[in-house]
Amino acid sequence: MKTLQKTLLALAVGSLFSVGAQAAVTYGNGYTGQPYVGVKVGQFDLDVSGADKPTAYGVYGGYNFDPNFGIEAEYVGSNDADYYNGEIDAKSYGLYGTYRYAFDNTPLYAKGKIGVARTKVDGDYMNTPITRVSYSDSDTSLAGGIGLGYAVNSDFGIEAEYDLLGSDTDLWTVGAHLKF
Repeated sequence: MKTLQKTLLALAVGSLFSVGAQAAVTYGNGYTGQPYVGVKVGQFDLDVSGADKPTAYGVYGGYNFDPNFGIEAEYVGSNDADYYNGEIDAKSYGLYGTYRYAFDNTPLYAKGKIGVARTKVDGDYMNTPITRVSYSDSDTSLAGGIGLGYAVNSDFGIEAEYDLLGSDTDLWTVGAHLKF
């Protein structure tokens, strides 16, 4: 991971964790809206011939308007994975509407999300000792995901997700989030 990416990731995580409980809003129905931040790790599945699957890492944050509906933003980047005798990496930025369904009498819930994501994949390798081949693709498209979560307590949870970020990119992740 490049130094600038590490710095931006650390800055984003630090900023998100500094959000205070005063961000909560009480609605007329008695529900108090709830912001949250989290981190995730997983694997990109790229539809690129000759490319390994890069390890994904990311941060996300959102706001639950009620127990079921919310909004979520995320950034997910990757390490440099093998691409023939070179490297390939991926990045994705997304904004989603979310829905959570809590299973009765359990801490388990199902999560669905739909929105828009911008995904960029870059790679290069040496085709011959003097010829470099580059690959670059970016796409802004409708994106969505499904997942299963476990509420450890009222403020902390873990989730496993599958996201379809466009026609050529899938993302599998596990993550943890903290509510305020």
